[in-house]
Amino acid sequence: MRLIRALLPAALGMAAFTSMPALAETSTASVVGNASGVALVEAAASLTPGEYLWEQDVAAGPVSILISIPDQKAYVYRGDNLVAVSTVSTGKEGKETPVGVFTILQKKQMHHSNLYDNAPMPFMQRLTWDGIAIHAGKNPGFPASHGCIRVPTAFAKKLFTATELGATVEVTDMAFSGDMMAPRSDAQMTAAANNPVEPDLKTFLASR
Repeated sequence: MRLIRALLPAALGMAAFTSMPALAETSTASVVGNASGVALVEAAASLTPGEYLWEQDVAAGPVSILISIPDQKAYVYRGDNLVAVSTVSTGKEGKETPVGVFTILQKKQMHHSNLYDNAPMPFMQRLTWDGIAIHAGKNPGFPASHGCIRVPTAFAKKLFTATELGATVEVTDMAFSGDMMAPRSDAQMTAAANNPVEPDLKTFLASR
C-alpha cells in the first residue's frame, strides 16, 4: 500500500478555514502486506507539527483511534490495521486531556465552543459531554488546548468522513509501541472474551 503525506501550513488560521483550497498530497514509500503499519510508524517519526500520513488504499473494517499524549500523535486503525498517523495537540497543563476509553458521541462539521468564546471547532467529534472532542485546530507540536485533541484540518476532514458514531477512541499516557492493538470498547472486549476464536485445523496440527 502507498502512503500519502499532507502538510498543513503553520500559518494557517482558522478564520481562513472555509475558503481553504485542497491541500496537496505527495507520494512517499510503498509498503505491502503486514509491513504497512510498521512503515507508518517509522515514517511518522519524522512528522513535524501539522503533518499526517494516511494510507491511500485503506483496509476494511470499523475505525478506531488511539491518542498518545507523550507522542502527541493520533494512530488510526481500520479493524486491526494501522492506516494513519497524525500529529496532535492535547490539553495544556491544568487543562489536561483525560485518559481512558471513549466513544464518539456526536459529530458536527462546523461546531462552535460553548465554553471558549464561541471558538470554531471544525469537524468536531465529541468524546465527552463536558467539552472534550477531536477537532481541527492549531497544532504547535506540544500540548496547548483546553483539553480537546486538536488535529490538522485536512486530517480532521478525512477522519470525520471515516468514523461513525460509537467508534472507540482511547487516550493514553503511554508512548506508542509496535505491539499496541487497535483500541477496543468494554463491550468489544467482553464479546471477545465470551466468544474465543477456535483455531483452524491447519493451525492446530502445526502446533502439535
